[in-house]
Amino acid sequence: MMSLCCEVVQALAGKSLVTAESITGGCIGGAITDVPGSSRVYKGGVICYTDWVKANILSVDPRLLDQHGAVSAPVALAMADGVRTLMKADAAVAVTGLAGPGGDDFGNPVGTVFIAYKDETVEQVRQWLFRGDRDQIRRQTLEAALRLVLKYNTTVSDGGKGL
Repeated sequence: MMSLCCEVVQALAGKSLVTAESITGGCIGGAITDVPGSSRVYKGGVICYTDWVKANILSVDPRLLDQHGAVSAPVALAMADGVRTLMKADAAVAVTGLAGPGGDDFGNPVGTVFIAYKDETVEQVRQWLFRGDRDQIRRQTLEAALRLVLKYNTTVSDGGKGL
């Protein structure tokens, strides 16, 4: 994981990144800040484990939460937009999902995860269905979020392959 975090920090040189974390509870920010020099790119994050924090701190429209649920593409995108605006960053990644023990009222099973990335030119959200126990699902979410950031911040020197 450390090498992936190092790649992300290097790829973001000259840019700032922020995080909005629900399912991971701060693990993404923790992993990034394990990298020496990460303060040059990582500004911080918001752990938004409840709908109240999503709505009142990240400015996620409560109607999105009511209509789609916290574990949804529209909410993940709104979280990324909200944290990017709040912290005045170049890029943001947001994660929301279900690590267990149960699903939600919208029919999402355990392992459902939405990860959103937003910068000035890209607005992307992806859905995953991870398998495993709570810790495994959270680890897979962490890795997928880092890879999504890396995908949109890979330099031309890699031949444009990205991931």
